[in-house]
Amino acid sequence: MSNDDQYGGGHGEVGGTGQTRTRLPDSPADPYGPTRRTPRTARSLVTVVGVVVLLIAAIAFANQAPDTPEDKPADNNPAASSTTATGTTPVTGKASGIPRGFAHDEQGAQSAAANYAVVMGSDGMFKRTSRHAIVDGIYTPDAAGRLKGPQDEAYSAAFLAKLGLDANGNAPQDSTFVTRTVPVGTRVDSYTPTTAKVSVWYMGLIGMSGPKSTDPVQSTWKTWVFELAWVGNDWKVLADTQQDGPAPVPGDNAASTSDDISKATKEFGGFTYAR
Repeated sequence: MSNDDQYGGGHGEVGGTGQTRTRLPDSPADPYGPTRRTPRTARSLVTVVGVVVLLIAAIAFANQAPDTPEDKPADNNPAASSTTATGTTPVTGKASGIPRGFAHDEQGAQSAAANYAVVMGSDGMFKRTSRHAIVDGIYTPDAAGRLKGPQDEAYSAAFLAKLGLDANGNAPQDSTFVTRTVPVGTRVDSYTPTTAKVSVWYMGLIGMSGPKSTDPVQSTWKTWVFELAWVGNDWKVLADTQQDGPAPVPGDNAASTSDDISKATKEFGGFTYAR
């Protein structure tokens, strides 16, 4: 057994001379051999501390938001970090539930387009009074005046009936009409201080959730293109168009029950979107 072995408490150890010797707790240097080596705890502690410091530095570097020249967009395409939050307040207020007071820059135009898509994709568009309020709050005065008549004709009783709604846009008893726009991203197609063209890629939900529904809630993927103008210290819509896609491959999630959809629609509110 070596001198470094502490089993046996240090009594009756066998030394290199083949003789039995007794080591007292406070005994000076061992006359039968070299003194017992002191554990290298200091060196081990320094090593551990060094490793921990390096790990912390590596984790901090890995989690750091990219802010390097390589992260800048190329060919006017947004960089990967462009989806991170900017911290800029998207709007300064709301009027009749419609966001207003967007920033007078490209980011403000994108926020306006995204939030206008949400409002225009809501169930308020299927009722005449709320539809007129939405149009007046989102479009320029001239555009709003031109749109109300044709929209009233488009949202006719026959069209509403196809969706399971009555002539006033109300769902049957024990049923929930679901219609939502969920923006996925925005893109500035053109911008000047007075006008902007912004595309909003979104997923839409529409359908009737209820025990007797023949038009279940379905998802759609579309792109909504807004032509905006800076009017009255805010971005307003001059005109808008929609086109299908881009649409991802459908997942393998099992469809939820009608009750689950109705419950989720009532429990989960919407958002104010910022760019």
